[in-house]
Amino acid sequence: MSKLKQLAETLLVAPTQNWLLQLFRYGFVGGVAFVADYGTLIGCTEWLGIHHLVSAAIAFMVGLTVNYLMSTSWVFASHTQSNRKFEFLIFAVIGVIGLGLNELIIYAGTDLCGIDYRLSKLISTAIVFFWNFFARKLILFNKKEA
Repeated sequence: MSKLKQLAETLLVAPTQNWLLQLFRYGFVGGVAFVADYGTLIGCTEWLGIHHLVSAAIAFMVGLTVNYLMSTSWVFASHTQSNRKFEFLIFAVIGVIGLGLNELIIYAGTDLCGIDYRLSKLISTAIVFFWNFFARKLILFNKKEA
């Protein structure tokens, strides 16, 4: 196997417990989830006329679902929970805490400081990304392989 193919296999396909590689993958997953989240936010606010904070909550849930599906199939190799419904519940609770941070940051940025809601969302995304990764890694996906 060529070195390039081996590197691609390691970075993109093989299950891993390496948290830096998981963070790299989670960054990609976060990007895809962000597109779903941000697109839903803009669509709900601009096209459907929904208030930006309500749109942000709807959009966050869309992003959460995309993130869970991709994270559990590609980013994290080991699970501390064998019950996937319970795992999703914990994943969602972490996401709801992230949603609270998201809403707080958007509110502070847009309603208190007068920043456009789209920029507030970008700031929020950067902060909530790290909360979500490390909380999920430490609480849900930290099982040590035998």
